[in-house]
Amino acid sequence: MHRHFFAAPQQFLGFSLGGLEYGLDYAAVQELKAYSSLERFSNDGGIIGGVALSRGVVMPVVDLRVAFTADRSLPKPGLDVIVVRVSAGIVGVVVERVTGVVRLRPEQVAPLPGASGEADYLIGLGIMKDRRMILIDIDRLMSLAPSEDARVA
Repeated sequence: MHRHFFAAPQQFLGFSLGGLEYGLDYAAVQELKAYSSLERFSNDGGIIGGVALSRGVVMPVVDLRVAFTADRSLPKPGLDVIVVRVSAGIVGVVVERVTGVVRLRPEQVAPLPGASGEADYLIGLGIMKDRRMILIDIDRLMSLAPSEDARVA
């Protein structure tokens, strides 16, 4: 069952994970940071990668590399962090690389082949002339209760 997440053109922030490009609603983005610029960061190599201090706000950090790929290595300098505001508060999301902002019209979003109802955080596949972007609902994704060794995709 495909539902259009939006009725008017919308901007998405693109990022890469494991050789694929993903996108999240740009309106949720507070700021972009280099991973190396986070203060007081702790990490255990899990999906919930500890906490960080940014602009005086302590926020949990979620490593999407662990959630969406087989990469269980500790984050290293060179990675990007997308600071997003979700219903649970401010969260830092670790990604391999931010790829930029794209504007998509509803007709440019197709259902994801093989997506199940359990993955309701997946909006669809953004189709541009020379790019494909898996669109995620970051608020829904951040509301999932992580299980032991969970992977979301």
